[in-house]
Amino acid sequence: MSPRLGILIIIGVTLWRIVTLHFDTTDLFVDEAQYWFWSQNLDFGYYSKPPMIAWVIRAMTELSGSTAIFWIRLCGPLVHMATAFVLMKLAKRFVSPEIEGWTGVTYITLPGVALSSVFFSTDVILLFFLAVALFAYFGLTRQRSITLALMMGVAFGCAFLSKYAILFVVPGGLIALLLLPMARIGWRDFFISAATAIVVAAPNLWWNATHDATTIKHTTSIAHWSGLSLNVGHGIEFFAAQFGVVGPIVFFAILWAVYRALRGQGSPIEKLLIWLSVPVVLLITFQALIAKAYANWAVTAYVAGTILAVWLLHRVWPKGLRVSFAINGTASVLFPLAAIFAHQLVLPNGNEVMKRYLGRSAVSREAGDLARQAGTAIIVSDSRDILADMYHTLRNEPLKIYARPPAEAPDNYYEQTFALPNTVSDEVLFVTTQPFECAETPQTIKSWQPSEGYYRGNMIYAYKVKASCLAAAK
Repeated sequence: MSPRLGILIIIGVTLWRIVTLHFDTTDLFVDEAQYWFWSQNLDFGYYSKPPMIAWVIRAMTELSGSTAIFWIRLCGPLVHMATAFVLMKLAKRFVSPEIEGWTGVTYITLPGVALSSVFFSTDVILLFFLAVALFAYFGLTRQRSITLALMMGVAFGCAFLSKYAILFVVPGGLIALLLLPMARIGWRDFFISAATAIVVAAPNLWWNATHDATTIKHTTSIAHWSGLSLNVGHGIEFFAAQFGVVGPIVFFAILWAVYRALRGQGSPIEKLLIWLSVPVVLLITFQALIAKAYANWAVTAYVAGTILAVWLLHRVWPKGLRVSFAINGTASVLFPLAAIFAHQLVLPNGNEVMKRYLGRSAVSREAGDLARQAGTAIIVSDSRDILADMYHTLRNEPLKIYARPPAEAPDNYYEQTFALPNTVSDEVLFVTTQPFECAETPQTIKSWQPSEGYYRGNMIYAYKVKASCLAAAK
């Protein structure tokens, strides 16, 4: 595939995603809504993630002059397009000019990329900065350059500010430096890059130091290391899920490259790409075996991994590139349609296929109506999901929204930063998913069971209650 054709396909896929995004009928997922709320409260760090995604969303919404869902999610397809172009140049300059077009097209059609082009996530920005860092790194393996060293340091630091998962690439990279002569860079460039990365990451490190290491503690807590136990099934499930994250042909090609390397085959560049990708998959598979891991946790493997797969398929099984493009390309075309027809795609049990992305804004609008009915301008909730959507859906309403004050350490950003102040003494509307009692009998405004989406089959309760009751009863 020629580079020109590759660029046209990348632009075409991106335009398709942007157009279909305009007709998307889903609500913001809880994480997306949270990222948007962060963007309205700029900082150097947040409860569960570093700050880059908030900065990017704020830039987009300021440029567009809108905080609508379309503009929040538009960052996804645009950043992925930029990443595809960076990978094309990386492949052309440092691997083989013959795979330039296929590298970009393969990346832009990966299932994981298709998903995060519809539902914006921290992975999107992380992969872009990782691609830039690898471009600079490969350049440093061929020549000493202060410019490239600075570029690698800035990109790695920005990747750290995007998601701490960038650190998963480090072990394999260090092993490559030790084992492969062609992977080594000059000591001067190494120290310049490392120092630059630390300087770029310093604001978030400082934020954690002054906020009881909140983000770091949360990141380690979701790994569930406190209850370690061997579970082979979880490990197999995670490993098998990688065929879905990047497509069956691409992941098969990565494993094939490892097999060839173990047999003493493969070029030095192929081995370097293996060290920059496969150890990430193995590391997270081990995490899945002993605790818990989500399918996207190994996403940093697939920047170098995409180039590795394309490079191998191009030389050994060229037809595999076309088969992969047919499979992943079809999924890339169809997936945005699922978000458009989210209400119509229903499983036999009555649940929507896109259930977790539906019904959230309806609950928020109902809460807003009930607050007006109850004669209060303050809404409080103890549900992270409900709070996340209310802040966005009710953003233009004359309402104040708070989290219920936590009894102990906060469990989320809302409890940490936007808990109901103890200075509030008025009655408030308390929206919760559990029946509520306190010393002063609360007035039940409404209890209802949503008929669709994420809350389908669950009860939602709305009480008019004294603010002091919420602070004391938990």
